[in-house]
Amino acid sequence: MKISLIDKSNYLKGLLILSRKDNHISEIQKTIILKAGKSLGFSSEFCEEILKTILENECLSNDPIKFEKYEVAKSFIQDGLKLSCSGKLMIKAELNWLRNSAIINSIDLKWFEDQVSISKFMINNPVPTQLTLYSII
Repeated sequence: MKISLIDKSNYLKGLLILSRKDNHISEIQKTIILKAGKSLGFSSEFCEEILKTILENECLSNDPIKFEKYEVAKSFIQDGLKLSCSGKLMIKAELNWLRNSAIINSIDLKWFEDQVSISKFMINNPVPTQLTLYSII
């Protein structure tokens, strides 16, 4: 699937917003974001620079992300949940933000809650290194 530049940018932006919801970005989260950024066509240097300043960046809005394509939005929700679970604890603020992103993209909330349940199982098991993003690129 061809993903627009806007959706690519929003995907990375969404992962960055989500990663800072608990005011800490773990090494696992950094790795996930760097892999996603590379797959989306962003340079490693660009992603690393953003990660250095993301916690202090007041210009980045915390609004839920709206995507142009429904499939990209669903992939983002799944990867967002993987990112959220990578810290071995699901933060309420992260879940609420992802839920709001699902709503703004007209994603069925039953599907979202099913994905949350699957993600809760992943907390006690190794987090898959394969992002859902890879299946739509």
